[in-house]
Amino acid sequence: MNKPMSAIDKNARIFVTGHRGMVGSALVRRLQQGGYTNLATATRSELDLLDQRAVQAFLAECRPDYIFIAAAKVGGIQANNVYRADFLYQNLMIEANLIHGAHLAGVQRLMFLGSSCIYPKLAPQPLTEDSLLTGPLEPTNEPYAIAKIAGIKLCEAYNAQFQRQYVSAMPTNLYGLNDNYDLANSHVLPALIRKCHEAKQRGDAELVVWGSGTPLREFLYVDDLADACVHLMEQGYDGPLVNIGCGSDVTIRELAETVMKVVGFEGRIVFDASKPDGTPRKLMSVERLSSLGWRARTGLEQGIGLAYADFLSRDAAAVV
Repeated sequence: MNKPMSAIDKNARIFVTGHRGMVGSALVRRLQQGGYTNLATATRSELDLLDQRAVQAFLAECRPDYIFIAAAKVGGIQANNVYRADFLYQNLMIEANLIHGAHLAGVQRLMFLGSSCIYPKLAPQPLTEDSLLTGPLEPTNEPYAIAKIAGIKLCEAYNAQFQRQYVSAMPTNLYGLNDNYDLANSHVLPALIRKCHEAKQRGDAELVVWGSGTPLREFLYVDDLADACVHLMEQGYDGPLVNIGCGSDVTIRELAETVMKVVGFEGRIVFDASKPDGTPRKLMSVERLSSLGWRARTGLEQGIGLAYADFLSRDAAAVV
């Protein structure tokens, strides 16, 4: 299980998939800050992760020592519910191609990143790792969750059959640099940042927020996630599924109020109850992660401030 170990060799070949996305770019930043100099990345035009032969050929040539699987098709409640086939098929293919390809290439250490939506909709809170597969999933994002569960089981199967060290880590709701602010396909926090900013720019008197405002959600700054992932890899952790979160949650109303404070919008909140709430509460247990020596460091208001600064720094075309 958890084998104490010094940091990874700084010259080790480390392949980060999805390096242009929010999670992948955070992993690259963290690895570079840690002095790792032999990073491998590939854009979508350079490597189609849906193409099994292309993935196997790339890994055979690259021969990485470590792989972080941060590539995935992701989106918010609406995108997950509308593009159900896309979310299931593409995520199954991406993870299967990478995990099997890693095995064929002789890669011993791999980290697969999933999502807290793998847990049953009404599982006891906070969500512990052993609640996996104990009840029905949230219907709106079931295809994505099923794909991620399959990835966890694929890692477990390669570990059992071939003695690999393929670890699955399940982050809570993430936000931060390089987030997606498309209002149709984004998650709740970046959507709130954009909507609040635009309401302020227009001089609106109110901010419309989807749902009732009562669901509880946990949010982790993406650079904290990257730090946790590298920490686990450096420690040589090769145990079971591990949650990555901050261990505390807020209501959507409280979240909206914090975003309004950071953005400087002084209108009132109006909730659109015709829109879905999703899971009533989703707080991750982080006891296993804490026992491995890691805790989140970025507070919610501080993290939203960093995310908003990143939003403002982008070219206008990037957030249309």
